[in-house]
Amino acid sequence: MKIAFLMDRLADINPVWETTSHLMYESNQRGHTIYFLEPHDIYIRENMVMARMYDVSVEPDQSMRKYWRAVIACLKKDERIFESIPELDALFLRKNPPLQYQTLEFLAPFSDQVFMINNTTGQIQGNGKLYALNFPDIIPETHVSRDPVRLKKIIDDFGGAMVVKPLQRYGGEGIIKVSTKDQENLLSLINYYVKAYEPYHYREPIMVQEFLDAVRSEGDIRILLLNGEIIGAMQRKPAEGEFRANVHAGAKVFPHKITPTERNICRTIRNRLVKDGLYFVGIDVIGDKLVEINCVSPGGIPRINRLNKVKLESRVIDFVETMVKNVKASQ
Repeated sequence: MKIAFLMDRLADINPVWETTSHLMYESNQRGHTIYFLEPHDIYIRENMVMARMYDVSVEPDQSMRKYWRAVIACLKKDERIFESIPELDALFLRKNPPLQYQTLEFLAPFSDQVFMINNTTGQIQGNGKLYALNFPDIIPETHVSRDPVRLKKIIDDFGGAMVVKPLQRYGGEGIIKVSTKDQENLLSLINYYVKAYEPYHYREPIMVQEFLDAVRSEGDIRILLLNGEIIGAMQRKPAEGEFRANVHAGAKVFPHKITPTERNICRTIRNRLVKDGLYFVGIDVIGDKLVEINCVSPGGIPRINRLNKVKLESRVIDFVETMVKNVKASQ
């Protein structure tokens, strides 16, 4: 099979801890042809959507670090190939937020010819932390606005601590906790986040969400779902003095056994995820609340693997191979 990975620069990745590198490694181990491309590598030639890509297929059976050095060496040769998107069998869309919508528009017409994980339409719907609003009964109190006065009133009326989240970032970047106790700085912080110096229609909408105090003692639970089914989970506890349970913010990870409450949350969302083509997803749960659905570039495979002595990337690639066969059979 020809499997392409649309993602950020390979040189910026630590292959030991990145989910994408493990998916690439497993695909390479199985003898598939592996391509790498970035969003700006997609273009149209004579009515056909094309991509300039690197062939990063290398010798199998190497350690992860040696494998990654071999992959980077492929890039240094600067030998790109040019193929039409329909010639691919599968395409992993794993560009970190913010999404480039034009790229997804280029790819969308071919979603019935090339298996994409995740689907372009689903990624557009699921981008920016808003997808969880499809499940209002199981999420914390949530508001989104670009109006600083309205946002401050929401926080004042709520009374307790709330979390401010930029919609287009990831890994906990830019997330802060606010409350009415800090009136001197509250409006200034909101103005900064929404870019209040801009005309109203250019401002940045931000999310303010109920702060769940359980995160201090229990952290959060990252659950990975494949085709709507749970394949792995881990507990993430914030670093001392932190409330963010993101690994990028210094959180530590621990093994976790799925609780009945968490299983019910997954049952609640799985049909909608699959319907929208969001096949590989990471969700974050605090207590009995779903706080985020990560469908653009969900991570966690390497750490869950180590905690549980499993190999989740094998299950993902098994699924991709099956779906590619189904796509070809339907053509």
